[in-house]
Parts: sequence; C-alpha cells; structure tokens
Amino acid sequence: MPLSKQETQRQTILQFWRQGIRTAAKIHSLTKIPLRTIYRNLKKIKKTGDVKHRGGNGRISKITQKAAREIGQYIRRKPTITAKFIAAKLEDVGVNVSRSTVSRYLTSHGYKNALPLATPMLTPAHKHKRIEWAQNHMNDDWQNTLFSDETAFQLFRNTVRHWYKKQRPIRPIPKDRSKIFAWGGFCIRGKTSLFCFRGIMDGKFYTKILERQIPEVYSMLGDSWRLQQDNDPKHTSRVAKEFLKNNVPEVMDWPSNSPDLNPIENLWAIVKRNTELRRPKNLNELDVFLHEKWVKIPNNLLINLVNSMPQRCREVIDRNGERIPY
Repeated sequence: MPLSKQETQRQTILQFWRQGIRTAAKIHSLTKIPLRTIYRNLKKIKKTGDVKHRGGNGRISKITQKAAREIGQYIRRKPTITAKFIAAKLEDVGVNVSRSTVSRYLTSHGYKNALPLATPMLTPAHKHKRIEWAQNHMNDDWQNTLFSDETAFQLFRNTVRHWYKKQRPIRPIPKDRSKIFAWGGFCIRGKTSLFCFRGIMDGKFYTKILERQIPEVYSMLGDSWRLQQDNDPKHTSRVAKEFLKNNVPEVMDWPSNSPDLNPIENLWAIVKRNTELRRPKNLNELDVFLHEKWVKIPNNLLINLVNSMPQRCREVIDRNGERIPY
C-alpha cells in the first residue's frame, strides 16, 4: 500500500535528518514541505529519535473522547483556529485524523465558522447606561411606541450563501455600488410607509420625513404615543428637537450604541435579505423591491417584535449591559 502524503513527508524529513541535514529552512528549500510540518517532525525526532505516531500508526477513523477534549480546548483558546491546524495539533498528541474529519466533527457538534458580526463598541459608560435604561423601561407598556430608524440598502450586496458541489459560484460585482437610504417605523398595529431617498439626511431633511410620515402614526396609535429614535446627530439637532417638541406627544430616551435594543433592526435584516434575493440591477429596481418587501412584512411579526422588548430589557440587565443576541 502506498504511503500517505503525510507519511511520505515524515519519512523524507527523517531521511534528511539521518543524512545530517537538520535545519527546517534547508529541508524546506529542498522539498517544499511546509515549515510547520518540518518543525513538528524535527521536534519529534529530537525527542524520540523517530517520526512514528505515539500509540501506533494508522489513522483513527473517528474523533476519540481525548481528541474531542483537545479540540474544545483549542477552540476556546483560539476561536480563529482552522480545521487543518487542529488536525496538526492533534497529531502532536498521538491522534491522527484528517482536516476533513475535524471539519465533519465540528459541524456535527454544532460549531459554525463565520465572520464575527460587526457591532458598535460598548464602553463601561455605555453598559452602565444600557442597564439603567433597561431597569427604567422593563415594565413599560410598549403598545403605544413607534420604533423608527433609517438604513442604507446597497446594490449588488453579496451576503447570500450558495450550496455548490464542484465549482464555487462567481458573482461579478461592479466597483461602484450605489445605495438607497430609507426611513421606516412600526408599532404593534402596523408599519408606516417606507420613505426612500438618495441624498444625505440632515436634521432639516429628517423633519421633512417625519412631517410626511407622522399622520400615519396618529391614524394607527391615536393622540397618545411615543417615538423611539436613536441618538444620531440629525435626530438630536436643534431643528429636529424643535419639530419633535411641537409635533410628537413623547420622545423616548435611548441608550447610545444600542441597535440590538431596537426591534426595527430585525425588519431591516429581513428586507435586505429578501431584496438581495431579487438581485436588483439598478437603483430604480432596488427602490421597487424595497417597497414590495416592506409591505409584505406580516403583522404577527410586528407584534412578536414589540412583545420582545421586556425580554430584551431583562437580557441587558442579566448580561451586565453587554450586547444581546437579537
């Protein structure tokens, strides 16, 4: 039976060692074997005089309890570790498994490999304010609250994963990807219409949007309601404050850097994904698709999101002000 690639590399390194060629750099220059593999086997030769596996030759067909413990420790110490590197580390403790075996084990045990979600940084002061806010609002009646926000929708987003068997799908993306911005609001009784625009929003423009949208809110919630908005400078500008004072019954206080507390972020995520699946080719199509997806958001989802607010408050307190998984 022919030797495996790994065994061939080990035997090659051992032969060079016996011929007096004992530096990793020299062996690498002659063989192109990865330096990490050479260093690992040279260490083994110096310790045991050979490159044999501890516990015998032959690949272990499954992850043993010992290997499982080692894998858990590796990931806890270094979450960015690769399956290939884990397989190499396991070999050092006498467990000979392939990268694909490690990958299958990780997948079957609930591990996922993904980029960390980008999120605003929370300082100790932010966390304290979040806890304080959650304590003050945990028992609120959220049924008269309009949650609002604005976001950007980009053409040619590339965030939808694809299954493939042989060749990874390729999607050409232009260098210049234009955006549409949108403002929206929702409450337990429904949504405002989606206001899309292509310019820069300042405090004055923000009041123009509210002036157009507020009648819809009064029709849903009557004369006694409150507006939730974040602390973006355009929301807290002098012109915006003056408008809100004269036209909105109440404006909620809101902790800084806390998009996870605003349930409208869940709606934005749904609209972005569903719009991307339509693959709009230009801004006009993007505008049309955004309105279509916004209108189709079901009312039961709005109700569930509003009713999630007490739990969000509790989780902020339980997590000492840290980000919550919403």
